[in-house]
Amino acid sequence: MDFLSMVKEKAKANKRTIVLPESYEIRNLEAAAECLRDELAEIVLVGNKEKIMEAAGSFDVSGAIFFDPETDERMDEMVALLAEARKSKGMTLEQAKALILGDCMYAGVMIVKMGIADGMVSGAIHSTGDTMRPALQILKTAPGAELVSSFFIMVTNTPEYGDDGILLFADCAINQNPTSAELACIAGDSAKSYEAFIGKEPRVAMLSHSTMGSAKHADVTKVVEAVKIAKEKYPDVKLDGEIQLDAAIVKEVGKLKAPTSPVAGEANCLIFPDIDAGNIGYKMVQRFGKAEAFGPVLQGMAKPVNDLSRGCSANDIVAVVALTSVQAGVMEQ
Repeated sequence: MDFLSMVKEKAKANKRTIVLPESYEIRNLEAAAECLRDELAEIVLVGNKEKIMEAAGSFDVSGAIFFDPETDERMDEMVALLAEARKSKGMTLEQAKALILGDCMYAGVMIVKMGIADGMVSGAIHSTGDTMRPALQILKTAPGAELVSSFFIMVTNTPEYGDDGILLFADCAINQNPTSAELACIAGDSAKSYEAFIGKEPRVAMLSHSTMGSAKHADVTKVVEAVKIAKEKYPDVKLDGEIQLDAAIVKEVGKLKAPTSPVAGEANCLIFPDIDAGNIGYKMVQRFGKAEAFGPVLQGMAKPVNDLSRGCSANDIVAVVALTSVQAGVMEQ
C-alpha cells in the first residue's frame, strides 16, 4: 500500500471533522465532495448553504456540515470566545463579530476552537500568513511545544533512500532563519511526526554544506550547536550532524564522510538549516525527481491547522484533509 492510501485508510478508520473555510472555491468544493463520498472525513463548509451548493455545481457537497456566520445560532458564543481570546489586544465584541463575518480564516479557526471541527485545511486562495495568523492568535501552540514548524512527507521514486523512498523534510514553510535552539525543536518534533505518520524509527540528519567540521562558517556553527542541543533534549532520538545531504542519505558517501555517525547514509528525516534551503529543496525533489510532496503539515499547534499551496489541486487538498484527520487522532492520544 502506498503512503497516501495508507493515510486515507487511517483517516477512514477514525473519521474526524475538518473545516475547509475557503468554501466557495471550486478546488475545495471538489475535494469536499470526494472526502464525503469516500468517507475520509466529515467536512464543514463556511458560508451560505445555497450559494455554496450553487458554486459546487456538479460536485455533491450536500452531506457537508454548513456553518453560516450570518445565521448560525452559535455566533454569539463564538464572538464572545474570540473577544476573550484577543482581549489583551483590546478586541471588542463588535470587532470580533466583524472579523468572523468578514474573514473566513477567522471563522474556520473559531470552528476548530469551539470543537465543531477537529482541524482546518486552508491556503488555496490565502497566503501562509493569512492562514497561520488566526491559528496562532487563537489556537496557539500545544502544551509543551516551543514553536510551530512545518514538514513535508516526500514520497520519492528512489527506494534506496529513507524508508523505501519516503523521507520527511523540515522546516520548509514557517521559520525563516531558525536559531540553533529552534532547529533543535524542529528536529525533535519532526522525529515524533515521522514516527506518528510513517510508523518507523526516525533517523534525523541536521543538514549543512559541511560534514563533521569540513567547513568553517557561522552557518555551520549554528547547525553544530543545534545538534548539541537536540542530543541533550532528545537523547532517545537517533540524530546527528552537521552533515551534507549526500552523506546523510547515500550509504557509500556516509561511510566515507561520517563513518561513526548513527544516521549517515540512512537518514529519513532531513532538517534544513533555514527556510530557503528547505523550500527550494522540497520543490527541486518534487519537480526534477517527480516526487509526491504531502504538506506542509504544521507541528506544534494546539489543534491541527494545515496550509495549502496556492497552486494546489483538488487531489492535493484531499491528501491534506486525510493527513489532518490522522494528525487530529494522533494529537488526542
